[in-house]
Amino acid sequence: MVFNNQIVELLGNLVRQGGLILFFAFLLTRVPFLKRQLIRYDFSLKKGIILILYFSGIGIMGTYTGIPVMGALANARVVGVFVGGLLGGPVVGIASGFLAGIHRFAIDVGGFTAIACMVSTLMEGTLAGLLSARFRNARNKWLFAGIWGAMAEMAQMVIILIIARPFHEAVRLVQIISLPMILGNAIGIAMFIAISEDVLKEAERVAIRQSHRVLAIVRETLNHLRSGLTADTADAVAGIILKHISLSAVSLSDREKCLAFRGLGEDHHKSGEPLKTKITRSVLAEGVTRIVTKHEDIGCSEGSCPLSSAVIVPLKVNGEIIGTLKLYRSGERKIGPVDVELAQGLATLFSTQIEVSELQRQKELLATAKLQALQAQIRPHFLFNTLNTIIFLIRVQPDRARELMISLGELLRRSFRTGNDFITLEEELAYLRSYLEIEQARFGDKLSIIYDIHTPMETSLPPLILQPIIENSIIHGIGGNMDKGQIKIEIRKIRRDRIRFTLSDTGKGIDKATIKEILNNGDTGESIGLKNVNERLVRLYGEGLDITGEPGRGTVVTFTITGAPR
Repeated sequence: MVFNNQIVELLGNLVRQGGLILFFAFLLTRVPFLKRQLIRYDFSLKKGIILILYFSGIGIMGTYTGIPVMGALANARVVGVFVGGLLGGPVVGIASGFLAGIHRFAIDVGGFTAIACMVSTLMEGTLAGLLSARFRNARNKWLFAGIWGAMAEMAQMVIILIIARPFHEAVRLVQIISLPMILGNAIGIAMFIAISEDVLKEAERVAIRQSHRVLAIVRETLNHLRSGLTADTADAVAGIILKHISLSAVSLSDREKCLAFRGLGEDHHKSGEPLKTKITRSVLAEGVTRIVTKHEDIGCSEGSCPLSSAVIVPLKVNGEIIGTLKLYRSGERKIGPVDVELAQGLATLFSTQIEVSELQRQKELLATAKLQALQAQIRPHFLFNTLNTIIFLIRVQPDRARELMISLGELLRRSFRTGNDFITLEEELAYLRSYLEIEQARFGDKLSIIYDIHTPMETSLPPLILQPIIENSIIHGIGGNMDKGQIKIEIRKIRRDRIRFTLSDTGKGIDKATIKEILNNGDTGESIGLKNVNERLVRLYGEGLDITGEPGRGTVVTFTITGAPR
């Protein structure tokens, strides 16, 4: 009975030591500096040293609070060492076990369990470190830790029996301390891990919520930032950030002035005012993030301004700093590491959005310039040949000459017209007919045109699509032949919103190398009209021209458009 009472009393004392263990667990999860080390997934020398000192310190504290039993100590030393190995990995586990074990040996040199306890402490730290990978993948981490902690304590009892002498005293000691230490320390390890795991899960939940907020901000700001960084877009973006993130104020600037300010203090922080603070100018000059933790460093001249801290991040496009993003907090709550990471992440995303919008704008400008160049492109020889034809016809067929003059005027008028992204099929065919009327006057019976159109004339399509293809057929296909040539223009609706254009000629044909060159985006000066048409079709509909043909057998050009271009 006395023996059993001694075991129960010892178990109760070890459980009470668990209160100290819980204190250290709480400390690890509430002190920001220690908490950051726990939730970081990368291993560094600094992190390793901090965790080794912390967990070995818990082990040493467990030794000091141990309960004397037969010249030995029943203690909770294993809790700190084992938890350190599970959370910190092999390096932390082995080092913590070594330090705590050496300390146990040093305070009881000559004790009959000193060497056994030192060896077992190192063993338990090493075992926990080796189990760390499996621990991270375990579904119930606290249960995993508790079971393996109990097994580690069982191994400690075996080591005591193997090393400690005299053997009969070792047996007696193990009979007394084995059950309390196995159960008490396993419970302590499980409880420590349960508290730590809650912190890790909370960190993950915070990260997920933050990611959702950032994605929502990016999604809502995308349409605004497509127009670049302006006063209007900056104001919209600042409002969106405030809607999703609990901040006191948000501001965006360019290199010269504040573009937008939303939140506390907007009654005196005015949009459109020149930049006043040195710290903002330093961010623009150096391109580095700055953190302000004092009201006076914000640079506000208004004494009653509630803003107390800020983070200022540069916005960059193509490596050039174009402005800043500022996040503010008021009162006692200061800008923290999460706010800094948020600001830097948003600045990177905004910079990328602005850069992409700028690239898209440049691409659209280039496409417009190419179209305008094509619209203005009246080949000199075409114009001279047309005028010579008209001069000749004035003497022999004045009415026909007058018709050609009207067609030429209409052709020129439509060529110089800009500003329409889409026109009707009727307008496109009117332009094409004006062009073909002039060409037929030049070639006479040598050129015949067949129209096979089965689609509404209200169909919408990009301007100047058909004429460059037909011109290419005449110049490079039929124009060089002495025999008669024919061009067929076939337009059919193949589905409700899909229309296929097929333009074929009976000219001298085309080889595969030339087809490849035409469909290549590089400008070589040859068939620039076809290349322009192909590029615009690809940009608008996702697919361009399909050109087939063989030398001596004519050429067929096919393309398809939809009612709703991309």
